[in-house]
Amino acid sequence: MGGTRLGSLMPSCRIRRKTLQIETVTVLKQRVLGGDYRVVKFASKKIAPRVKPGQFIHLRVAERNDHVLRRPFSVFKADRQSLSVLFKIIGKGTEILAQMRPGDKAGMIGPLGNGFPLPAKNVYPVFVAGGYGAAALYLLAERTKKKGTLFIGGRTAEDILCAADFKRLGWEVRTVTEDGSAGQRGLVTDLLKGYLFKKNEMYQTALYACGPMGMLEAVARIAMAGGWKAWISLDRHMGCGVGACLACVQKVKDGSGGWKWARICAEGPVFECREIIWE
Repeated sequence: MGGTRLGSLMPSCRIRRKTLQIETVTVLKQRVLGGDYRVVKFASKKIAPRVKPGQFIHLRVAERNDHVLRRPFSVFKADRQSLSVLFKIIGKGTEILAQMRPGDKAGMIGPLGNGFPLPAKNVYPVFVAGGYGAAALYLLAERTKKKGTLFIGGRTAEDILCAADFKRLGWEVRTVTEDGSAGQRGLVTDLLKGYLFKKNEMYQTALYACGPMGMLEAVARIAMAGGWKAWISLDRHMGCGVGACLACVQKVKDGSGGWKWARICAEGPVFECREIIWE
């Protein structure tokens, strides 16, 4: 495979430019989920109606020039008039976002990236989420006709998010925490493995996952061992969000036995697990 090939740093971008919008959005409300987790809802007439499951937006707080905030956020919920993002306060940017109140303005670019494919009619969807990775899976659950099973894991009960939202959609929700404070005790991938290899359904099974990189790799290896497809949403630090800066590249297979660089923000963030080179 060799070293870095400069030609492979610029694969053709699959973002549909005609859907990409730049919009000044207004905060409608902000909700505290618990601990450092928040949901903020924006009025959006250009971007929100175009969002597909698994896509993200790039956000900048327009009136706070002392802190330039341009950050990617998975879209949690969206309709024709608004969209919501779920986030955790982990630095200056998210601290500013957590302070926004109804009426505040922000600059938004989106929808960005290539998201999850909708499950076929003969597919039973199994979702796997780590912490706020559940937010990236919600739109897919909402737009999937067949109700499936969500496995959601976290370190503590505070990290179990969106479970009630999925239950309202009619999904089965199974929780696991490392400290045993909610659901079963252990790792979500251990619970998933036991479930999948005992499952006997008339439908094919496909996995959809978003969360920490270690969890995603474990989901991928389970899927490959069992012969299931797994659609993985990767998370990387992004600069521009539109594929120009090459800050969020990932090694993927090129179809000829070698590898190439793919931009998470443009060719991803969602890949089938067999495309990814796990290192």
